[in-house]
Amino acid sequence: MTNRCMVIVGSQWGDEGKGKIVDVLAEEVDIVARYQGGANAGHTVHVGTEEFILHQIPSGILHSGRRCLLGNGVVVDPFQLFEEMSELIARGIDAEPRVGVSSRAHLLLPYHKLLDRAAELGRGEKKIGTTGRGIGPAYEDKVARQGIRVGDLRSETRAQALLRAGAERANLRLASIGSELRVDVDGLIGEVMDIRPRLLGLMVDTGQVIDEALVAGQRVLLEGAQGALLDVDHGTYPYVTSSNTTAGGAALGVGVGPTRVDAVVGVVKAYTTRVGEGPLPTELASPLQEQVRELGGEYGATTGRPRRCGWFDAVVVRFARRVNGLTGLAVTKLDVLDTLPEIRIATGYQVSGEAEEITNFPADLEQLAEAVPVYETMPGWQTSTQDARRWEDLPEAARAYLRRIEELTGTPIWYVSVGTRRDQIIPVGR
Repeated sequence: MTNRCMVIVGSQWGDEGKGKIVDVLAEEVDIVARYQGGANAGHTVHVGTEEFILHQIPSGILHSGRRCLLGNGVVVDPFQLFEEMSELIARGIDAEPRVGVSSRAHLLLPYHKLLDRAAELGRGEKKIGTTGRGIGPAYEDKVARQGIRVGDLRSETRAQALLRAGAERANLRLASIGSELRVDVDGLIGEVMDIRPRLLGLMVDTGQVIDEALVAGQRVLLEGAQGALLDVDHGTYPYVTSSNTTAGGAALGVGVGPTRVDAVVGVVKAYTTRVGEGPLPTELASPLQEQVRELGGEYGATTGRPRRCGWFDAVVVRFARRVNGLTGLAVTKLDVLDTLPEIRIATGYQVSGEAEEITNFPADLEQLAEAVPVYETMPGWQTSTQDARRWEDLPEAARAYLRRIEELTGTPIWYVSVGTRRDQIIPVGR
């Protein structure tokens, strides 16, 4: 990695394999910082024969000596954070001394999860497909200026008052939507006070830490969660997450200026997946849907939900290139396609009422619901790519497929993944 400050961003609907890309690049940097989202994200990383599933702590934690930060754009679930940290420590990872949490990050508390579950149940058939981890309600409190930040715990008296107000407000809202769920106000205050000293021990100004590191010539990775099509502004609204997942949220979410970023790598699968509700224009029909899901192990790292699978959608990734300012792509899970006799790429959509093929990703969900992908079909390579370690080792048909992705998205490929291990990520000439 030659860049000083690089953003790693999902460029489909999440679950693209960002964790494994960050894990490999973390070997070359000093700091890895998460800039948005919460414990609804799951990064699965394989180190040798071991598997690590990380929800809040950046993937760089698996490399000794790397500083790992949760920025102000993250909604931090402190109880889950300490569970995750304890699991890492039990497996020999010196996590706690290397983790820092922004004093400006908002807390995600148990009552946010109750509100999330109650709201989703209340939507009935119009459910959004949330993970139930409280992300939406936590961001709602933040935007409504009634959230609780990590730094607000400095004063025990003030912290208790804020917690009581938040829990009582949540109970009123639960009652108003007809839910029988309630928060134990005193119990919640006691639980947070118990972990308060440990959380305050992690508190830092992430922007200052990163700025000082860059001034000193160190390298920084800014790690996003979810994907561009789940961005609250640019995604398939309302089937989105509650934060800005795109690269524009990276500098904002850690506390540095945007001019600090000098590269943005968009992570994409060699096909397309998404979890939950919402449009997926290239979704596969059965039985190919189930075949690709099993070949790729497409089940959510956080929820275990089966992912919906589709062909590679160049319309989506072109859109992601524009809204993120992508400088390079990392294509993951190429090996999942190894056995397929032919492979398709969506180059545009046909939409009723439009005389010509649409090549830009529309914001209108009705258009997306009726969009019929226009496909190019390419021959498969029907041989394993898992032993490839250089671009030249890939079958010619696989290289042709990747070159076509570059052409259709207008973005050069910097990395290709052909398996779950660190040594199965191929750097492509930059």
